[in-house]
Amino acid sequence: MSAKEYDIAIIGAGVVGCAVARELSRYELGIVVIDKESDVCEGTSKANSAIIHGGFDAEPSTLKAKLNVRGNQLMDTLSKELDIPFLRCGAMVTCREEAEITKLEELLERGKKNGVPDMRILSREEAHEMEPNLDDRVCAALYCPTSGIVDPFAMTVAFAENAYANDAEFMLSTEVTGISKNETGFGISTTKGEINAGIVINCAGVYADKIHDMVCAPSFKITARRGEYMLLDRSAGDTVGKTIFQLPTKLGKGVLVTPTIHGNLLMGPTAEDIDDKEDTATTRDGLSTVRAKSALSVRNIPYNQVITSFSGLRATADTGDFIIREDSLAKGFIDVAGIESPGLSSAPAIAEYVRDIVGGILTLNEKKDFIPTRKGITLLAMLSVEKRAELIKQNPAYGQMICRCSQVSEGEIADSINRPLGATTLDGVKRRTGAGMGRCQAGFCSPKVIAMLAEKLGIPMSEVKKNG
Repeated sequence: MSAKEYDIAIIGAGVVGCAVARELSRYELGIVVIDKESDVCEGTSKANSAIIHGGFDAEPSTLKAKLNVRGNQLMDTLSKELDIPFLRCGAMVTCREEAEITKLEELLERGKKNGVPDMRILSREEAHEMEPNLDDRVCAALYCPTSGIVDPFAMTVAFAENAYANDAEFMLSTEVTGISKNETGFGISTTKGEINAGIVINCAGVYADKIHDMVCAPSFKITARRGEYMLLDRSAGDTVGKTIFQLPTKLGKGVLVTPTIHGNLLMGPTAEDIDDKEDTATTRDGLSTVRAKSALSVRNIPYNQVITSFSGLRATADTGDFIIREDSLAKGFIDVAGIESPGLSSAPAIAEYVRDIVGGILTLNEKKDFIPTRKGITLLAMLSVEKRAELIKQNPAYGQMICRCSQVSEGEIADSINRPLGATTLDGVKRRTGAGMGRCQAGFCSPKVIAMLAEKLGIPMSEVKKNG
């Protein structure tokens, strides 16, 4: 069988790979997105702080600084176009020693150089008035009102679904095993056959160095940096109204305390460099660190309301900055690597940056029929009583409650399975609808969700997977 031909092959279906696919789907291009997992957003993008950073932390003139600020600016329009849950709740960086206020001032000046608007230093009184549960020893804070919170999975799915609606193809459960340069571009060997692409865009997260080295001389190394988190019940969601940071260190922005877009409270992450790029285990020491360090900035955290813990892996490059460039010796091979924090915030701007690189390689012709909008799943819990009743009248499946903790109905779960690039696993349903994210952590709703997945996929219930 002859290899299928594409103009663009994107390796990696995380938030960056899907954002790039959506941006390039504006043009008359044949696009395929390849990922070894069974769903989009199964790697770094699914397990992070879910913050749209203001952009004051990165060193001025770096890609991290430039693309973070631009990505933040794009979020209002994107959230409306693609129906992404997003809230500009603001952020504070706290300090506990008077001598450290100079470090806040340095961050303020850095933010100004990066183009972050409306930042200011808060006095002790101002900070505690704004956030009454700040630790008593917090003596000042840097306030950034443009920071926000988002659902990272919803954001990734939105990019992917919109790219799919604009004719991008997705090859999931497909691992890239080799890449070779040929006369027209690249031959890509996968576990599901061969494809050819004129341009390859490497968005492979923690495996970006491995993909790069398949076709190019080694030029960077990606280290997996594990971060552990604790998630609290929605009853704790009003402990703080803004994202609360501590002064950053060389390993990152430290342990934060933040509300989530779904009304929970999130604490973390730790920062531990590890060799295993699949090791997302949580540890007693890691979670103890999260608990101890979160208490340095916020008091009255109801730790007895913790409903789950998890960890994610950040793709940390040895260059110290994002790596976004066409390889000088392998023309048409574009690395998008080392996309650690603020990668989620930067993703829309990274997509524009990659588009411009692609535009320097081939001619981009805009589609006349590009679809810029996408409608997400209608979530019953977000509707008024009147609108719920109207929806249930139209489709009685919305009146059958499956997940009582998160108030998710059979209709919503069916939508998550049946829509383009629909869920094929328990976690896929959970991340699209919230089913299983509540206090019981899927203890009661799993059997019904498994049955619905099995029916749709045409497989026995015993073969339905949690993820992967």
